Amino acid sequence: MRKTLCALLAGWGAVFGGAAAEPFEAPFYIYRDNDAHENHGAPSGWWGDFRDLMIDMKSKESPKEGSTCIKITYSAQGSKHADWAGMIWQHPPNNGGDLDGGIDFTGATKLTFWARGENGGEVIDAFKFGGTLGAYPDSDTTGISEIILKREWTKYEIDLGESDIFYISGLFVWVASRHRNPHGFVIYLDEIKVD
Repeated sequence: MRKTLCALLAGWGAVFGGAAAEPFEAPFYIYRDNDAHENHGAPSGWWGDFRDLMIDMKSKESPKEGSTCIKITYSAQGSKHADWAGMIWQHPPNNGGDLDGGIDFTGATKLTFWARGENGGEVIDAFKFGGTLGAYPDSDTTGISEIILKREWTKYEIDLGESDIFYISGLFVWVASRHRNPHGFVIYLDEIKVD
């Protein structure tokens, strides 16, 4: 299962291209606060055991900034027998690479976000930027892996400086396995942005 998951993550960005992309302006928020006008994309791509997932985009449970944060619940029931699950923030929403929705992030240096676990010890296999395939594939993908969350809000960074990010519609991704989280988890995300 782990090899399959790693192969999926590594395979993103193997094919790239896409049409002319709209340029970004920093700071480029993927999530600032629920319904903030600065937000871009939507967590509309759910994978693996997607029936094991619930998301609350307006959680009031101790946000890092503002009045809300994102709360994600993963039950790890194995509803589709995949033994893993994940989400991708897509631009525009529901774009699995079949729509020309890429953004030109040339000049961006990093994606930052804040995360915490309800109990601490929750394991996220990867947080990623980019990787959409299809008729309009992303030009690259990059990320961080093997993250063990703490109970306290912690800032994480994905370095974009060495990536070809001239066409990206997969704005933010997380993937976690049932093997590493056999009882599931509740995690929180906030202040997701590209600079």
